[in-house]
Order: sequence, then C-alpha cells, then structure tokens
Amino acid sequence: MTDKNLRFARLLVLVNCAVPAALLGWDAWHHQLGANPVNFAILTTGLLALIFLILTLAVTPLRKVSGWNWIIFARRTLGLYAFFYASLHFLIFFAFDRSFSVSGTLSEMLKRQYLIFGSLGLFVMVPLAVTSTNAMIKRLGGKRWRALHRLAYVAAIAGVIHYYMQTKKDVRQPLVFMALLALLLAYRLVEYWRQRKPTPAPAAKTKTEA
Repeated sequence: MTDKNLRFARLLVLVNCAVPAALLGWDAWHHQLGANPVNFAILTTGLLALIFLILTLAVTPLRKVSGWNWIIFARRTLGLYAFFYASLHFLIFFAFDRSFSVSGTLSEMLKRQYLIFGSLGLFVMVPLAVTSTNAMIKRLGGKRWRALHRLAYVAAIAGVIHYYMQTKKDVRQPLVFMALLALLLAYRLVEYWRQRKPTPAPAAKTKTEA
C-alpha cells in the first residue's frame, strides 16, 4: 500500500469510528433517544466500547492470517475509540443516572456487581490510552510496552462479563461477544504455544556424510 493510500485509510477509519458518537449526539439533540434516553445512551456507548475492543484485538490475528501488514495502523485508532466510548459510557451514567454523586455511584456499584467489572475494564484502559503515543512506546521500550498493553485482554474480559451480567433476559448478544473474545484469546494462546515450542535440533552427521 502506498503512503497516499495509507493516509486515506487512516482518515477513513478515524472518521467512521466517530460516526456512532455523532449520530448519538444528533439524536440526543433532537430528543430521539426513546422513552428512556439516558438508559439508551448508556447501553449504546457501552456496546460501542465493547465492539471497538473486539475489533482492536482482531487486528493482529487478521494481519497474520491475511498477510495484510498495513492494517496494523488501525489497532491504535480502534483502541483509542474503545477507550473514548467506554469513558463516555461511564460519564453518562455518572452524570445523568447518578447526578455526579460519588457516594451514590459507589453505593450502586456495591448493589450491582456488574458495575464493578465495567469500572475495572475502564480503569485498566487508562494506562493503555496514556501510553498509545510513539513517544511513550520509545520511553517504555517495546518489550515493556507490549507487556503493559496485554491489559487490553483484561479490559475485554471485564467488559464482556459486565455486559452479560447486566443483561436481564435475552443473553444471546453477550454470548456472541463471549464467543468472539474466546476465539481471539484462543488464537493468541495457540500462537504463544507455537513460539515457545522448541525447534528440533538438526540430526548429527555420520562419518560417511562428513
């Protein structure tokens, strides 16, 4: 892929990832979020955060399987959007559902344990977002940066559990997310096992071969 096409692809991903937020803001401005707009906004932003987390984790397997090395650029953008939507998800809950009450939020978290998993997912995404720049990668070093960014797995697992636990009746959609996440994690475990597996030593030459 040429530099020109890559720049266009970056712009395309950046703009399209912002479309759901723009549509949500437009509908909110025109009072088109349904009978319970706060609940709709909370559920929508939470679902978007989970979608972008899954997409972020899917970039590396897709790159390795397809050989499209150029798509690696999308991983950072998708990850930052996952953090953006997760932050928006919490902010809407904290502002409109809990009226900026810290004690009320903590009390609600104790009553509804799925909120603890959601908060954990958002909490571990903070250092991922902070260290997403090239400067931070150089400062941490590639090995430490990669180790830190494995927290993305924790965020995704916490997010899926959060979604499953808060769904009261039809859990088919949370189960789909669970299956996708399990597939992505299984791929990484297989790759890790293959890299750790020692390569067989070459057979020693006989005297007649020497």
